[in-house]
Amino acid sequence: MTKAPTQTPNLREKAQILSASEIERTLVRLAHEIVEKNDGVADLGLVGIMRRGVPLAHRLAKILGRIEKTEVSVGTLDITLYRDDLSTVGHRPEVKKSTMEFDIQDKDIVLVDDVIYTGRTTRAALDALFDHGRPRRIQMCVLIDRGHRELPIEASFVGRTIQTSQNEIVDVRLQESDGADKVLLLERVPEKK
Repeated sequence: MTKAPTQTPNLREKAQILSASEIERTLVRLAHEIVEKNDGVADLGLVGIMRRGVPLAHRLAKILGRIEKTEVSVGTLDITLYRDDLSTVGHRPEVKKSTMEFDIQDKDIVLVDDVIYTGRTTRAALDALFDHGRPRRIQMCVLIDRGHRELPIEASFVGRTIQTSQNEIVDVRLQESDGADKVLLLERVPEKK
């Protein structure tokens, strides 16, 4: 994720990275990779990072349930207060409730997010997750890896790797929050003077 700009930049759509059907196929592939790497889903839990990681985690849990014929637990993690850039998020960041419907102690946890960028969101998620217990192992699953890491953090499961510039934004839109499924590459357009 990127820092919230002080004013809304002019953005133009540069390309569509994934369509709705491509997102679905990508999630099915990621679910199969999760099953393979974890030898099934016993003692596995998914934790979605708010905002768009949560619906992605629920979708993955449904697919994993179909593959393995068993229910996979899903939790929700709000990392707002764990961010190291909290002062740039706004004067009054809105904190939502982190809900762990299951005990993460000694479980294999897959953190789910839409985009991995600098790695700072993942670092904050790890801090927040440990406030709920001590998992046996933590893996990261992202729909898009756009590079530009500032911390030594990598995802275990990646839907698509996209080379981006610092002037570009990866915009993930999901049915649950945006009314449609697609991933767009947006570009900041300099304001004319």
